[in-house]
Amino acid sequence: MSRVHWCPLLALVLCVGLSCVSVPGPRPSKDPATLRYTVTFVREPTRALDVEVVLVRGTPRVFRFTSPGGVASVSAYREDGEHFEVPVTEEGRVALPSDIRFLRYRYALESRTRSRRQGLFAGMGEGDAWHVAGRAYLIRPHQTPPDLRVELAVEGADALLPWQPDEAGLYRLRAEDLVDSGFHGFGGRRCQVVVPDAVLDVAVLGRFRQLDDNQVCGWLKQAAEEVLTVRRAFPYPRITVRVIPVPGHAGPSLFGMVLWSSPPSISVLVGQDASAASFERDWVALHEMLHLAHPAFLPRVPWLSEGLATYYTEVARVRSGRQSAERGWEELVDGFARGRRVAGARTMEEVVSGNGFSPGTYWTGALLALHLDVEIRRATGNRRHLEDVLELLAERGPSSTLGAFGVAVDAIAGRPLFDALLARHLKRAAFVEQEGLLQALGVTAESEGIQFVPARDSLLREAMESRGYIRESPGIRR
Repeated sequence: MSRVHWCPLLALVLCVGLSCVSVPGPRPSKDPATLRYTVTFVREPTRALDVEVVLVRGTPRVFRFTSPGGVASVSAYREDGEHFEVPVTEEGRVALPSDIRFLRYRYALESRTRSRRQGLFAGMGEGDAWHVAGRAYLIRPHQTPPDLRVELAVEGADALLPWQPDEAGLYRLRAEDLVDSGFHGFGGRRCQVVVPDAVLDVAVLGRFRQLDDNQVCGWLKQAAEEVLTVRRAFPYPRITVRVIPVPGHAGPSLFGMVLWSSPPSISVLVGQDASAASFERDWVALHEMLHLAHPAFLPRVPWLSEGLATYYTEVARVRSGRQSAERGWEELVDGFARGRRVAGARTMEEVVSGNGFSPGTYWTGALLALHLDVEIRRATGNRRHLEDVLELLAERGPSSTLGAFGVAVDAIAGRPLFDALLARHLKRAAFVEQEGLLQALGVTAESEGIQFVPARDSLLREAMESRGYIRESPGIRR
């Protein structure tokens, strides 16, 4: 993430503006919150976020920005109003003296130097509708004791944060919520998607040329319902989704990402010139929501998380009827071919080493997910499947490990299965298992497209394709 450089005139304006504000009064002792944040959306001289943090005795004195680079220094104030500038280190740390009462700083949202992906985190938008990751602009305690509480208020714009505010608009959080504070939206327009037992609060952060907000939220509703072909219930009772139009593009989804805030938050970049018809072939929104169907793997295992979401992206679209079974298998086979071109002669272990997110990572993971699904169905006479693993992990909490995933696979299969199958994939050339697996499922790629032929596991394949039960959804609220 690139560092934001303020011009000298803007720095002078900020210095003057921050030095003349009043000192807040003492915090009532009956108030249990330890830290009080006020985030103010400002428009002049450019769009920015002014942040004030009020401290009390016992508050940690070392703070940090999780993703540094957007703030060079913070203004620290003593009780009597005396203040001075405290620099932010390259690692994002801010060390405060013990007598500091509160601190202030400004985070600039507008920058001409950001790419789209950088902007998704550091700030992108137009007019009074802006998007930014909380970790880019919110300072937080370097260490977060479990009993440390936070109050956060937003002024100057209607905000969509991952958390639910109380009736007064105040967010009451744990300090650990600031470690991964998700995606934040300021301004824009709102709608709400309702599926059984869950709601998606949506912010549309900009203008579309051919779409209205009902069509945008209808597209998200379709994706949420398709998640219900994989999981018995939507994975979270409430999530937030931000949709950001990108000028000069007609494609429905250009990029999407989920952050594991609590609850998770999703943001999707959509071409400003996209049409409602273009959403029919879109897969990005569904893919990001399917990440919610599996736990957050700690430490990260990209081939597993992306492989599960990639595999189920095609399965869910077939089950919902949005694409035919032949088309779904064609998408998988084409994806495996793209992954194979990237992998070359390397083993799966070599392809997925490190934390990269190349096509090889996605599609080797998807092939293993398919193989796991088939082996579980074989072991249980087609009575259990990979979705049962996801349900079991969900009962155990929102996060997991690779080892715990393997234990869950074996529990559902009723016998040891995962370790041997994983080792078989990792040590051999990537995608070497593909041909035999598809042949056993009766999937053949002909010049005229995918054909199904009778084979050993044809019944398993048909069960994998079968439509999941979707209850009638209440719809979209504006």
